[in-house]
Order: sequence, then structure tokens, then C-alpha cells
Amino acid sequence: MFKRVSDMCRKTIALVVSLLAVAGAACAEQKQPNIIFINADDMGVGDVSHTTGLAPTPNIDRMAAEGMRFTDAHTASAVCTPSRYALLTGRYNWRTRLTAHVFSNPDCAPLIEPDEPTIATLLSENGYHTACIGKWHLGIQWQYQQDYKFTAGQRPKQGWDIDFSKPAIISPISHGFDYFWGIAASLDMPPYLYIENKKAVTTELVAKKGGRKGPMDIAFKPDGCLQSFAEKSVAYIDERAKEDQPFFLYLPLSSPHSPVVPSDAWKGKSGLGRYGDFLMETDWVVGQVLAALDKHGLAENTLVIFSTDNGCSNSAGIPNLIQQGHNPCGGLRGHKADIYEGGHRVPFVVRWPALVKPNTVTSRLTCQTDFISTCADILGVELAANSGVDSVSFLPTLKDPSKVERDAVVHHSINGSFAIREGDWKLILCKGSGGWTYPKPGDAPAEFPDVQLFNLAEDLGETNNLQAEYPERVTAMTEVLKRYVENGRSTEGPAQNNATEVNIYALPIKR
Repeated sequence: MFKRVSDMCRKTIALVVSLLAVAGAACAEQKQPNIIFINADDMGVGDVSHTTGLAPTPNIDRMAAEGMRFTDAHTASAVCTPSRYALLTGRYNWRTRLTAHVFSNPDCAPLIEPDEPTIATLLSENGYHTACIGKWHLGIQWQYQQDYKFTAGQRPKQGWDIDFSKPAIISPISHGFDYFWGIAASLDMPPYLYIENKKAVTTELVAKKGGRKGPMDIAFKPDGCLQSFAEKSVAYIDERAKEDQPFFLYLPLSSPHSPVVPSDAWKGKSGLGRYGDFLMETDWVVGQVLAALDKHGLAENTLVIFSTDNGCSNSAGIPNLIQQGHNPCGGLRGHKADIYEGGHRVPFVVRWPALVKPNTVTSRLTCQTDFISTCADILGVELAANSGVDSVSFLPTLKDPSKVERDAVVHHSINGSFAIREGDWKLILCKGSGGWTYPKPGDAPAEFPDVQLFNLAEDLGETNNLQAEYPERVTAMTEVLKRYVENGRSTEGPAQNNATEVNIYALPIKR
């Protein structure tokens, strides 16, 4: 009798343990993933070695082999301040006051409004710890020294009159990030120093030699930035691995943007010159992040995205690289700043082993604005009416790469020129590149049509303008763009306001 009771107890205990294990596994499946977005700077679709690149990028290649590669992904703008804004907010930059160009001096007021929703605020409100480590370039509001007297060699708007002894009024931690370590803008823009949260990290300020003038901390080394960003990112992952809380790491890099400054450890490694070396060091940062995840057993349920803020810049020496067999733009027309594909079609690789099947590829038309809606979809929450107004979740595509449905995407160049993409068709509402390649704004011959229409399925190089053959398509696509402008959003939901009047032909508005 006692033996039968004992056997029953053992079976009952085994059943309970089994049920608890199943429940535990279900909980593990339901646990929200960690999220990391690595955003390189001025890097084209041809710069990664899993496409056509000659500089080895084994860590980005690893992500592609273990995850999903998006072959038709785009930044919202062909230059960096506006594209970074769109990534973090899910809203096109041309809806803001920044309708052209980028921030180029430290006096630029922050582009993100104080109460504007960002991906960081969304995740923070849903239980995530959030960090930004890297290049911000969306404006930091400093405190200034009153009645500052500029000395010889100093000029206004270079940052000399910033009071670095006082914390900034607005920095990335004003927009949903719990922690920030990085630089205010590009490595060729003052001030040249690190910022932690709201405080400049300074010992002694000196004048930067060469390039844009401005104050530089004497200990700041431009060729050490990637090392710093990698170390801080690894330390952040190490710290968060100890906590039972999901985390979001936004890692916007400063490379391979000019100045092209690979560290000594990477010089001569690529065989392609300094730009190729810088690409390899950029890829090394990705590897450091992946290794940190592996070390803590976090890789399975961490969503990692690698992309870039726009296409390759001509400062990379594109003609010389092409002569060596490396085409940073992957054969696309144009490069950074242009409305052509080379300006805004970028690498986009997603790894999330818990969900995404390895070595998969999707042709889904995708914009970086889609990131915030994807995260909301993962969390199972709805965005506020004024959040992610130009964002469409690609979570269904991560589950099934054949799911490629996505409405039109709007492109934007450095001078404010517009293009709109629907399916295979792309309509450009200007004569030329809207950027830095021929024909530049104002340089196109008078006989050039005012608009350009390309079928990218047949003409990815954008060489055959079909606007005269398909006037009805030009009209229909123009109307879609107008509707997006008028509604203050390109997605379903209540209409929103743009911050300024928008002219889709990038012309002075008659008042």
C-alpha cells in the first residue's frame, strides 16, 4: 500500500515538474526580446562582403547567415540628421523644420520635439532599459557662457561659447534613453569630445587643427571612437545581462563617414586603402556586440539589426574604389545626398534566432521608419496617434519573408527633393539627382523633363526615364504623395500636422 502511494506521489511530482517546465518554456517564449539597432554612417549596399564588397565584413555576414537580409531597404533621407530622426520617430523628416540639409554646427536646436514619441520612449514605457551609444547628430541644447569674448581664430557657431562645466539642457536622455555615451555629431563637426548623459567629458580644451574648427578635448582621438563605442556597448550588455529586464541599445556609429580614420590596428588590413580598413573596423564593432551576447547566452532572444544612415559618400573616393573592383553603391545610380537609389538604398540585416529563420532573404520594400511600428507589434501595443505616422511593421516579414506587402515609401534628398516608390515604380519630382551627382540641382539642361519615372524591376540603374510614356502613373503617384503630405501621415489613423508647409517640388514656397 505504502509503495503504491509512494509511486503515485512520484508520478504526481513528475507531472507537476513537467507542467512547470512547459509553463516555464511558454514564459520564455513570451519574454520580450532585447533589441539592438546598429546604424553605420555613410555605408552603401556594396560595402558588405556578403553582397559585392571586397573589404571583409565577417560579422555582418554572420548576421545575414543567421538571420534575414532585406534587399530593398531604404533610409528616409539620403543624408544623416534627417534619416536618424526618421529612424527614431517613425516620421519623415520633411514633416519637421528640417526640410533640407543636415545639422552642421553645435548651435542647432534639437530636432526631436520635447514631448515627441521615439522608439526609446515606447520601449521605456514598456519595461525596457534603454541606451544610446555613439553619434547622435540630432541636436543637443547646451548652456552658454554669457558675454563670451571670442579670441583670435575662434568664430561663433563653433562651440567656443558653450559652458561645458554645466550639463546640457537637452540630450538623448531627454528623448527616452536611460543612458547616453557618445559624440554630438560627426567626427568633422565640433565640439570634439565625448558626452555622458548630459555632461561633456572634458579635461582641457584645445583648438582642433584642420577641418572644421572648434573646441576639442585634449584627450579626444577621432580614431579611437569606434573602440570607445565598442567598449561601452559591451560594458552595457554585461551590465544588463545581470538584470531581469529587457534592454534596447541604439548604436549609431561614426564610421565609415569622413574623416576616414581607422585605428592603427586596422590600417592596411583591407587592401583597399583607409576606407576599406574603416569598413573592417566598423564590422569589428558589430562582432564585439555579437560576442557579448554570446557570452551571456542572450543571442537567441535578442533582435539585432544592422543598417546604415544613408548611402556611401563621395568622400570615400568612390572612383578609386571602383577601379580596385569595390563598388560601395553596388552599381546603383548616385550616392549619399542623392535622390537616386545609391543615396538611400542601404544594407539592412536582421538577426533574431528565436523567430527569424537563418539565411533568409526578403524583397519587402522597407523604410527605416518602420522600426518603431515593428517594435510596437512585437510588444503587442498600439502606438499613439502621433507616433510612427510613417511606420509599417515588418514583423510579419520576419516570420515569413514572402510577406512583402507595404504601401508607398517616400524618399528625400539633401536639397529637399522628393521621390515616391510604389511597387516597382519610382517617381522623382526633380530634374536630376537633388544631391551631389550630375545633374546637380540647378545644373540639369533645360530640356530635361521636370520629373523622372523609372521601373526599378527592369531598370534598377535608373537610366530610362518613362515619364512621357506613363503620364497617368506620374499623376497617380503624385496624388499619393500629396495625400501623405496633407494627412500629416502615410499610414492609417487620425490626421496629424506637419511642422511647416511642405512643397513636394522642393521649390521656394510663394507666400
